[in-house]
Amino acid sequence: MCNYLRKKTIEQALSNLAKSSITVFLVTVMIQPCRAATEFYPPELKQQLLSALQAKGKEYKPRSEHLLADGQPAYVNRLILEDSPYLLQHAHNPVHWYSWGEAAFTQAREQNKPLFLSIGYSTCHWCHVMERESFDNPKIASILNQHFISIKVDRERRPDIDAVYMTAVQMITGRGGWPMSSFLTPEGKTFLGGTYFPPQDFSDLLLRVNDLWDKKQALLIAQAERVALAVNQQSSSTLAAQKVDMAIAKQTLEQIVNRYDSRHGGFGSVPKFPNETWLLYLLEFSRRTGNQQALAVVEGSLQAMARGGIYDHVGGGFHRYATDNNWLVPHFEKMLYNQALLARVYLLAYQQTGNQAYARIAKQTLAYVLRDMRSPEGAFYSATDADSDAGEGVYFLWTPRQINKTLKADEAELARTLYGVTEAGNYEHSNILNLAVDLGTFARQQQILLPDLYLKLDNINSQLLEQRKQRIPLFRDNKILISWNAMMIKTLAIAGEILQQPDYQIAAEQAAEFIWRVNRQDNGNLWRVNLRGKASVNAIQEDYAYLAEAYITLYDITGNTVWLERAQALADLMVDKFWDTQSGGFYMNTISDADNIMVRPKISRDSTLPSANAIALKVLASLSKRLSLPKYANTANSTLAAFSAQLMQTPMAYISMLLAATELHSGESGARQYAGRGAVKVIAQHQRQEQHNWLSINVDIKPGWHINSHQPLQDYLIATSLETADSAVWKPGQIRYPVPEIKRLGFQRESLSLYKNNIQITIPIVSNKAIPKQLDLLINLQACDDKICLPPETLTLNIPALASVP
Repeated sequence: MCNYLRKKTIEQALSNLAKSSITVFLVTVMIQPCRAATEFYPPELKQQLLSALQAKGKEYKPRSEHLLADGQPAYVNRLILEDSPYLLQHAHNPVHWYSWGEAAFTQAREQNKPLFLSIGYSTCHWCHVMERESFDNPKIASILNQHFISIKVDRERRPDIDAVYMTAVQMITGRGGWPMSSFLTPEGKTFLGGTYFPPQDFSDLLLRVNDLWDKKQALLIAQAERVALAVNQQSSSTLAAQKVDMAIAKQTLEQIVNRYDSRHGGFGSVPKFPNETWLLYLLEFSRRTGNQQALAVVEGSLQAMARGGIYDHVGGGFHRYATDNNWLVPHFEKMLYNQALLARVYLLAYQQTGNQAYARIAKQTLAYVLRDMRSPEGAFYSATDADSDAGEGVYFLWTPRQINKTLKADEAELARTLYGVTEAGNYEHSNILNLAVDLGTFARQQQILLPDLYLKLDNINSQLLEQRKQRIPLFRDNKILISWNAMMIKTLAIAGEILQQPDYQIAAEQAAEFIWRVNRQDNGNLWRVNLRGKASVNAIQEDYAYLAEAYITLYDITGNTVWLERAQALADLMVDKFWDTQSGGFYMNTISDADNIMVRPKISRDSTLPSANAIALKVLASLSKRLSLPKYANTANSTLAAFSAQLMQTPMAYISMLLAATELHSGESGARQYAGRGAVKVIAQHQRQEQHNWLSINVDIKPGWHINSHQPLQDYLIATSLETADSAVWKPGQIRYPVPEIKRLGFQRESLSLYKNNIQITIPIVSNKAIPKQLDLLINLQACDDKICLPPETLTLNIPALASVP
């Protein structure tokens, strides 16, 4: 999160180093008025910077308080040459910033100066505060320019750099966040770090560090070596492999449930994050086992978030986290990955429960993304800021007067009542819109039919949204990141299938095609970032993993083999570029991109996003089910082995890895399954017509393959058969199998009764009770070609029985 240390003194910052077994000698320094900066850029570079500024055009508005009489910026630094929105925000600081690269480290070594490393992102509130207070302050800038080589990093472009140095900061201070502020040796190793510093504390710290570097440099270098060693140990996967006992899945469920806030929903206390990885785990556990407690925790959390201010009731979509326990006051930035993951959680919850309120939230969230976060080419932007020129969060706040001015009297009354809008307000004398109760309860209280309330509310929100568009707009980070786009592509594809709305699938395929067409290099490698049509920055492992996962999802839903072929190509590149041949698992970056970073990072724990190593494991397991190539299963097992010890020790930090391990060991879940190394695809669907309910089981068999019929001619052959997983819940009626083909194949002298190509099996549902929300069915089959028969398989199909599609 955008974190800060408002009252953290220099002594506290330095004493935390001592607590981590790193010795620091405090030296009293007389703080003299800073001399004006005397370092100027050489003529050639100066001309390059001015040319880059001129190329921005007349509409360009410098982000700085320091402007000349003609409106031009008083300062221009190297960041004007970058194509990162975050770095460009700092292009007019008086600090002589470098971007990450060899030039900065060369200067640090030649001048024997420590490096000051600042990492943040474009929509980070406290990054903006520190920029305004310190980096745009000429006096503080002069200290940085005189005594340090200063580097700015956009964590969203280079999460590999951020991961390493944030780990160091967390070790030193016990906490992390952005802006991240670190002091490094010229070899790129951290000896001191923190997050946000107020300007006076920061100025004092700079002078103190400079004095220590002059007088105690050897000690600082020694402690930097110890920090680098500790970071390397934490990111390594050298522990002896353990067997992943799948009993750990139930234990982990119990641990998550114990963290559940039964009063307010969600987990833990402030700041309160949605924790999508845990919600996805609970949904999967519930689908596989029927565990109602897991589902209840998900529902309680989703309902609480949907009522709170963390959800944008007018425009759709979720803010990043809440600053209070009951989800009312958000940190107002919106991130693409939150929309992708939360929309997916609501979609899957709708699929399992049939509760249309969840589908409504998912659709509104996707509508926001498609309306406000989509590029003309169909890809998706990264984020919107919490701040505008009007102030933090002001864009989303309402007063009764604004409501009354926008809506008709009866609509205004309904909006004020429903959203709790008062004169006193609930946030800085204004109102964050929220729901005291869910819409169903409100409709009953007001004696309004729920469909009628939906119509009234949609009309109200539409008008409020149009009025809100007239406000000072929020900054939008228009860079297109592969991994975040891949998450949205997967969610849109899932939405198209679950909601039976082809527009979502079309949007997913458009974005997927854009990434493949524009963000690939000539050699097939990926670029991570695209900004204004320019692709840059070598992709990291998460980009390959997440995009392969999205393409597999598109293949599953569309049946178009081009997506599977692309997923396979990405997986092969991922293994070739990032695999650790010594210890197993995947590094975040390539060897060449690890230059000057104190360790080559390998991240296996979940953060705000599912671990990229976990996604890689899932991709490899999925490919092993869809392709007759043993290498994918082998690499999947090696990946799990690399992190098995950590997973068994702290499973809650490895939720996504545990999910992928479950799929690897126990097979996939859901109504779509693969058998015969991808030769057989089974899709089950609940059908309803008037009072009749049945299941249709569609089996797609690749050319050259077959499965035995339900009545083989030979007793020793495995018949295709179906049975309920729990006959106490529901029972099948007379199963209707298709007419088999009688064939004689090359390896068999006798004629065989078999199924080929595409067949459909129908099963009437017999139940004296209400149809359960999920119907679990077992299908037994054996896949053969004209030479061999594969081992028999039993697939478990989890078939949602939705009452209707919204």
